[in-house]
Amino acid sequence: MKGYHSFMDATLAATLAEWRRHLHANPGLTLEEGATAAFVVAKLREMGVTEIAEGVGGHGVVATLRRGGNRSVGLRADMDALPIEEFNAELPWRSTVPGVMHACGHDGHTAALLGAAKLLMDDPSWGGTVQLVFQPAEEGGGGALAMIADGLFERFPMERIFGWHNWPGLPAGTVAVHERAVMAAGTRFAIVFDGHASHAALPHLSRDPMVAAGHCIVALQSVVARNLDPLAGGVVSVTVVEGGEAQNQIPRRVTLKGTARWLEDAAGEAIRDGVHRIAQGIGATFGVEASVSWSTGIEVTANHPAEREMAAEAAGAVTTVRRDVPPAMTGEDFAWFLKRVPGAFVWIGNGPAEGGRELHHPGYDFNDAILPAASGYLAEVAKRALRAG
Repeated sequence: MKGYHSFMDATLAATLAEWRRHLHANPGLTLEEGATAAFVVAKLREMGVTEIAEGVGGHGVVATLRRGGNRSVGLRADMDALPIEEFNAELPWRSTVPGVMHACGHDGHTAALLGAAKLLMDDPSWGGTVQLVFQPAEEGGGGALAMIADGLFERFPMERIFGWHNWPGLPAGTVAVHERAVMAAGTRFAIVFDGHASHAALPHLSRDPMVAAGHCIVALQSVVARNLDPLAGGVVSVTVVEGGEAQNQIPRRVTLKGTARWLEDAAGEAIRDGVHRIAQGIGATFGVEASVSWSTGIEVTANHPAEREMAAEAAGAVTTVRRDVPPAMTGEDFAWFLKRVPGAFVWIGNGPAEGGRELHHPGYDFNDAILPAASGYLAEVAKRALRAG
């Protein structure tokens, strides 16, 4: 990470690691990030930041750095943890909250944005306004939309916005900049089969929703395989089956739940149509009623061209840049910010992913060694955005 010494001294790097580990040990579940937000506010005030808004879209925090000029830019970090029980028993900073952990690195994202705030506060070379957006509820809680609904872009104007995510499997500190799509659009679905209950030993008296659900699970695997262009990205995964009360009863209702992801709007339309068609067809085949519902979901996280190049140039001033990394089918509600203002979203390598170090794994831990590169990148891209025409 070539920019370590030019962007951050060892004392600040050690302080950020300490803050990150505190956040890891004290995670706030989605929609329950109050303590994390309070920690963020306290550290910003210690730095001398005076313009801080709390409670934006829930537990969101927006801190404003002003230094003349009429240009503005936003930098975003997410703060929430996941409902996962950590099994890093030997880790000194393992989660102290049962069943909750930072398994996606949002503790590192938050610490890195605090580091960027410090770097910008200490750097007299820039002018303009930087909005530091600490977002709650990224993990399916609608945090981005809640902040937008609470007037994020009206109350805290910004011409551009930039964000990032740590990425296991990418060399530590390396920044991946995608041409357009970074992460997929996605939504959650529920398919309900309503039949007629009966004694399990008298199946001819039933209309069995369990058999219909079983056939549907298998048939849904054809949605992507036989409805999308093989070169288009798409995923349909059934992840929850709910139904049945007794082992000797055929139930009245069975519900399937899952997620769908895609990288292009046309693929999303084909996936939705395929799920509906299969559910209705199987319902008719087995004489049960079928209904499909969808969550609001998220859009494709897609970089804007000018901001993509700005991000690549800023990253190149700090560390190694990759332009050849394919997008992922994971989702990111930073996409909603990119629908409102131009911006870019990058990945910063977290190092090897083997041995339980992948995202959403109960053994995951953010790599503190990448904090200088992450904070340095955020500060550099903000300065370049403020200088841009």
